[in-house]
Amino acid sequence: METRRVTSFDGTEIAYRVTRPPFEGAKTVILVNGLGGPYLAWRGQIEYLSDQYRFITWDYRGMYASQRPSPDVPGAYAVANHVRDLEVVLAAEGVRHGALMGWSMGVQVALEAFRRLPGFARNLVLLNGTSHRPLETLPQLGRLVPSLVDLATRAHAVASQVTRRAIRQPDAATWLRRMGMLETTLDGEVLAELMQPMGELDVEAFFRNLRALGAHDAEDVLEQIDVPTLLITGDRDTFAPRALAQAMARRIPMAEVLVVRGGTHYTAVEFPELVSLRIERFFADHGF
Repeated sequence: METRRVTSFDGTEIAYRVTRPPFEGAKTVILVNGLGGPYLAWRGQIEYLSDQYRFITWDYRGMYASQRPSPDVPGAYAVANHVRDLEVVLAAEGVRHGALMGWSMGVQVALEAFRRLPGFARNLVLLNGTSHRPLETLPQLGRLVPSLVDLATRAHAVASQVTRRAIRQPDAATWLRRMGMLETTLDGEVLAELMQPMGELDVEAFFRNLRALGAHDAEDVLEQIDVPTLLITGDRDTFAPRALAQAMARRIPMAEVLVVRGGTHYTAVEFPELVSLRIERFFADHGF
């Protein structure tokens, strides 16, 4: 993917990535990232579908290649502002319609985009996420976030160094698997590629985004969704259990669900062929 840059509504420089259209008139799929997941997490879907669709994704403010906002205040990381960043990217690329495909935090951002950009989405693909306040599915983590934000603010440089060292440790993948975040069969080279940029995360910006995410609620959007929607989840996802996807599907008028046996929170990375085939069929069935 080619990296490009654009200045958002408040002066924040946003980095985004694009693939070339495979042919004139090819439709666009907007990939809406997870909070800690780099755009490389979409590799399987991009490689499989890039001969049919053009892909665009962007780094959230403060994450990876995008700048932190100025003034750097908690409210600047609101989910609504991520959608405003997306609006600027779409304007720069001249995209008026497309599919919204969100993973994890990206489900919240995609639902907010559906709310704020009426008529843009021709369909939705929502992977391993929830419409309700995400941290309430893990209340222990939700209670810790304010303290972690304060700690990262006071010891920003140290926290970033500790994170980099922890992710580079050989046992890091083992612990992620034990926590249920990764399937044991995930290819080691793929995992290493994903974890390398995660070691460069700005820890303070990460937790500011996490706190803003915890305050976001898109429950009221579900019944308003009037486009075909595919929800994908794993039966071993401890962060966004499959029951959340099934409950969302009951409230979305044109919803379909795929539950991947053995899938964790990284289902699309662990089972790229299965997930990509299902997305391809979903797009074909609904004329996208």
